[in-house]
Amino acid sequence: MPKAQETILEIDLKSLKHNFEFLRSKVQKETKIMGVVKAFAYGSDADEISLFLQKLNIDYFAVAYAKEGVALRKAGVTKPILVLHPQATNFQLIIDNCLEPSLYNIKIFNEFVALTSKAKQVNYPIHIKFNTGLNRLGFSEHDIEYLISKLSTNSSIKVKSIFSHLAASEDLDEKDFTLNQIKSFKHLSNLFIAKLDYKPMLHICNTSGILNYPEAHFDMVRTGIGLYGFGNSKKENIHFKPISTLKTIISQIHTIEKGKSVGYNRAFKSESLVKTATLPIGHADGIGRQYGNGKGFVMINGQPAPIIGNVCMDMIMVNISQIDCKEGDEVIVFGPKHTAEQLAETANTISYELITSISQRVKRSYLK
Repeated sequence: MPKAQETILEIDLKSLKHNFEFLRSKVQKETKIMGVVKAFAYGSDADEISLFLQKLNIDYFAVAYAKEGVALRKAGVTKPILVLHPQATNFQLIIDNCLEPSLYNIKIFNEFVALTSKAKQVNYPIHIKFNTGLNRLGFSEHDIEYLISKLSTNSSIKVKSIFSHLAASEDLDEKDFTLNQIKSFKHLSNLFIAKLDYKPMLHICNTSGILNYPEAHFDMVRTGIGLYGFGNSKKENIHFKPISTLKTIISQIHTIEKGKSVGYNRAFKSESLVKTATLPIGHADGIGRQYGNGKGFVMINGQPAPIIGNVCMDMIMVNISQIDCKEGDEVIVFGPKHTAEQLAETANTISYELITSISQRVKRSYLK
């Protein structure tokens, strides 16, 4: 890999291919795979990631909001795109770009039906989401009769899939809860399908569901974090390769005398002679203020350099007292060895939050 000369996020598409193929190996040949590329593909680059996965013949994509789907269409993505949390104000945008909405309550359902009817759509694909225990979005059992009555009298829409979301599939201590969710999903799906004259696809598994609950793969599985290199457990992480390496450089080195301070609010005060390095990356780039003051470290020449003082908007300072380095040297914030998951744990958070926070001002580079 080339040495960094500025703050840069390197995205390894070979590792992405490895992760996709590993996940593909975990499901039956006929089971479809939906790649979740919301939030700029978990902080990497939704356009590049999606186009690459499209070449690998992934079956579906999922985004959170309509505008994310529109951006993919403009980039050249032709595969079906599920919008997981559509807003009524964007329904026309969804139709204009051939996106497929998840409908999750009566209000949103009726508003979409009204628009598709007015636009004289026929069998526009929709996805029905049921709440099975996450208690975030989704219809309940008592909504089924109403939905069926509307579907039976309206040809503007057609149910492409029925799905739900597991709440704790990575936590085997919650196995009973997850199995109850799967049981509830089967029950709701059976009730719904029994009143239709066709069978939509079924899907409930996320990455951890793929790994831990093969009996619940159904017609399609969804994977987000797994594509980007994390398996939600130390046991499974060995099978994945983190696709992103966040690099920066040393801008300046300082010698801090005893009693002197570093950074805003004098958050770090030296108790002895200390050497620090200033790095051109800060909370505006995605390294939040929960780091610093003893939480989090970067790697310089293979050695950990703790983040000291308060994280600034555009810079952080690290302790290099025990490290042989110089200005201009490369710094690894996270990557395949010192992972985003490990860095996130030092601040009592998760890899998802860290990687999705990487600012769009950070340059992206692709290893193909």
